[in-house]
Amino acid sequence: MSAIAASTSRPQNPWLLFWHHEVKRGFLLSGLTLLGVVGGFVAGAYEQVWLQNSLWTLAFLAGGVPSAIKAMRSLFQERKLDVDLLMVVAALGAASVGQAGDGAILLFLFSLSNTLQSWAMNRTRRAIEALMTLHPEGANVLLPDGSEQWKPLEALRPGDLLVVRPGERFAADGTVLEGYSDVDESALTGESVPVDKKPGDPVKSGTLNGHGVVRVRVERPASESTLAKLIKLVESAQASKSRTERFAERFEGPYTIAVLLSAPVVFAVAHFVFGLEAAQAWYRAMTFLVVASPCAVVIATPAAVLSAMAAGARAGALFKSGAALESLARANIFVFDKTGTLTEGRMKLVEVVPLQGSEAEARALAAGIERYSEHPIAQAIVQGWEGPTPEVSEIRAVRGHGVLGVLADGSQVWVGNRRLLESLGIALSPSVEAQMQALEDRGLTTAVLGTNHYPLALLGVADTPRPEAAQAIARLRQQGARVVMLTGDRKAVAHHIAVQVGITEVYAELLPEDKLARIQQLEQEGTVVMVGDGLNDAPALNAAAVGVSMAAGSDVSLESADLVLMKNDLNRLVGAQQLARATARTVYFNLSFALGVIVVVGAFALAGKVPLPMGVVAHEGGTVFVVLVGLRLLAHRVR
Repeated sequence: MSAIAASTSRPQNPWLLFWHHEVKRGFLLSGLTLLGVVGGFVAGAYEQVWLQNSLWTLAFLAGGVPSAIKAMRSLFQERKLDVDLLMVVAALGAASVGQAGDGAILLFLFSLSNTLQSWAMNRTRRAIEALMTLHPEGANVLLPDGSEQWKPLEALRPGDLLVVRPGERFAADGTVLEGYSDVDESALTGESVPVDKKPGDPVKSGTLNGHGVVRVRVERPASESTLAKLIKLVESAQASKSRTERFAERFEGPYTIAVLLSAPVVFAVAHFVFGLEAAQAWYRAMTFLVVASPCAVVIATPAAVLSAMAAGARAGALFKSGAALESLARANIFVFDKTGTLTEGRMKLVEVVPLQGSEAEARALAAGIERYSEHPIAQAIVQGWEGPTPEVSEIRAVRGHGVLGVLADGSQVWVGNRRLLESLGIALSPSVEAQMQALEDRGLTTAVLGTNHYPLALLGVADTPRPEAAQAIARLRQQGARVVMLTGDRKAVAHHIAVQVGITEVYAELLPEDKLARIQQLEQEGTVVMVGDGLNDAPALNAAAVGVSMAAGSDVSLESADLVLMKNDLNRLVGAQQLARATARTVYFNLSFALGVIVVVGAFALAGKVPLPMGVVAHEGGTVFVVLVGLRLLAHRVR
């Protein structure tokens, strides 16, 4: 939250606020520089030498002093030379050969390009600023006596009961206890359709409550909420660098030194070897100094990478680093965990085989006896029936076996596994046993419903695939990716899910260390993306070139991941890779263009075929061009 703290320490005077705004200050100084450039040439046309010199001095001060200060700070504090120093030296060099106007033009274009770069970077920072604005200052907490008390965000504690009214944002992650509403989660997930919430459903901090009044129990402090973690994630992402960015930064210092040293060499060769007059030789050296500056090379990668990260964040695909974006572009092996990643992560009653009576009667009776149980299979059975249920009393759970109860007519009713049947002395007929085995062969977890000593129905419960999983896998295959499933679940269950989503390479019954070993093996065969959401996926996520976590995953998997999918939508992973590939193409184009301009125009400058004004336009125009090309990624749609 450092950005929040920083914002509160800024000066409050309107002029100082304006001056401390980097982009506004940049446009002001660029405007003054332009005024000096244009005014100087106009004054020269009217032979007002003193006015011309005054206006060009204004251009040098407005366009050169900020760059000189920045260059000196880099030189003395960070012990490195950068392009700012190069530009100031080039402008002074132009003035030294009687071309103060050309030097002023250089400073104007350099100032303008720096301002455009700052504007571009600010556009990408809006992703985190948008997240920060989602934090409400506090919330209304329901006290034991029924009254409400407003508490600031930092005072909220797990267990507090919040009253959230229509149009208010949820101040912390929590669970709905009372009320029904629809919640706008678009700021976090990129999904524009509000999500219905009922008692028992989770809500995330920063999301917007719709039309209902709800009471929410706080599950964790605001500092540990999903929103707080995402802000930290985006902050760290903007601070980290990809391999290409690190190369550009390492390239800048030595290259700047080389260009500065080349100027006297070019002068000496032109003057003493080719016999040019000193003024002409110095002019050629200064022209080469301008053309050879690496501004466009330095900005080529960050302009594209940060724009792509902003586009991803807007769509609910949060990259933790530019390196992750770069690796995802090269990825050709996608590895998926099963539970909670390819599947919904919760059990559903998917099949009922009635042995006596109807399917509806079996569903109603099973829901009646299981309605008080918190076991996942019991919850799946209860959610599989929405109508009235028979009254069941004396309900008793037998751990590891099932549930027993008594109907209104005194009949015993039960739901359980084979162990429960054995304890009750009930044997299934061969035909029923075969039906039950067939369900289990399909990966379903089975239970038997019955009364007294008679089985009434077979129940098949399973974790079902995500609706978009098959489509996402098909899209990855179309892009030439190899898709693998790693899971700790039983082979029958794993293969059943794999068939439904279209995966043919499956490794089941794996421990966390087995998953890690398999990822390490796959890393030798290509660039691996690991997608998971559980605690046991963390080692594999760390080992893969790119670890991807669903936002609903465990805290450990979120920390381990390089990319977080906020909407829990696997299609966003495909869209994220398309964005990464578009970014890689943009970076390659930008670097090729920037280096090409230096080589081609530099060669012509050495031959004396490029006048200084043209060199200025070629250099600064190239810098502005690569920034604008990078900014195009802000419009990329991740879907």
